[in-house]
Amino acid sequence: MSNLSTILLTVLFIIILVNPDAKAWLMRQVASTGILNSSISEAGEKPNAKAAYTGLMLKNEDGTLIDSSHLKNKVVFINFWASWCPPCRAEFPSVEKLYNKYKTNPDIVFLTVNLDDNPSLGKTYLKEKGFTVPFITPAGNIPGELYNGSLPTTVVLDKKGEIRLHHTGVADYSKDSFYRQIDSLLQ
Repeated sequence: MSNLSTILLTVLFIIILVNPDAKAWLMRQVASTGILNSSISEAGEKPNAKAAYTGLMLKNEDGTLIDSSHLKNKVVFINFWASWCPPCRAEFPSVEKLYNKYKTNPDIVFLTVNLDDNPSLGKTYLKEKGFTVPFITPAGNIPGELYNGSLPTTVVLDKKGEIRLHHTGVADYSKDSFYRQIDSLLQ
């Protein structure tokens, strides 16, 4: 009987190791506990965070450049992700829920920035999973204060352009506690 349980655990481990969706599911279970989450900081807690969108060059799905002046006086939720990244896949359902909750609010902008080498892979992933978040790609260098090379990375800017959250790694953005923090930034 112990051999059977060892075999089953080994098979389960191999599935999690090689299947991105299985890894994402496991990470989503851990993230749902909230132990990995970061919270939005108070204004002025992070030095040199003013106007963090300056120099950020992005384009939307049809290739049109996003004018960073449209980000002024808005709360900006930025998520850097890639379709091959299991932690990105793990947190994406919560990003989609957050987006659906606030997408009609004119005071918040969602920039879900795909960093796949081939952007069509990211588009395909969103379509396969039924996600409706905006498909954004870089149109130039990304400022280091926003993204340092780790995926996923999530940044929230307040209406003054200050970084209020900078979280690297998987998190759950579909919690009421996070919604309350976003609501306070929107006021």
